[in-house]
Amino acid sequence: MKVITALMGITLLAATTVYAGPKSYQVTGPVLEVKDDMVVVQKGSEKWQIAKDKDTKITGDVKVGSKVTIMYTMKAASIDAKDGAAKPEKKEKKK
Repeated sequence: MKVITALMGITLLAATTVYAGPKSYQVTGPVLEVKDDMVVVQKGSEKWQIAKDKDTKITGDVKVGSKVTIMYTMKAASIDAKDGAAKPEKKEKKK
């Protein structure tokens, strides 16, 4: 019985890992600028521009000078694939 329960747990864990969404990241720092479509946060010596839209969940008052923690995912805006160089054919050695 313990073996079956363990196997079910492993299967469930594997299934949730496979179907998980994109990895989440976070940045924390003071707000430098706030616009309708983005927030600029200072992280060390870098300025991070993070996009936001109507679906972004905002808790509290985001204003210049306030410290925020932003959770974000990386999402492709577009992908332009180019044909790769054709691989040269391998010649068979004669024996």
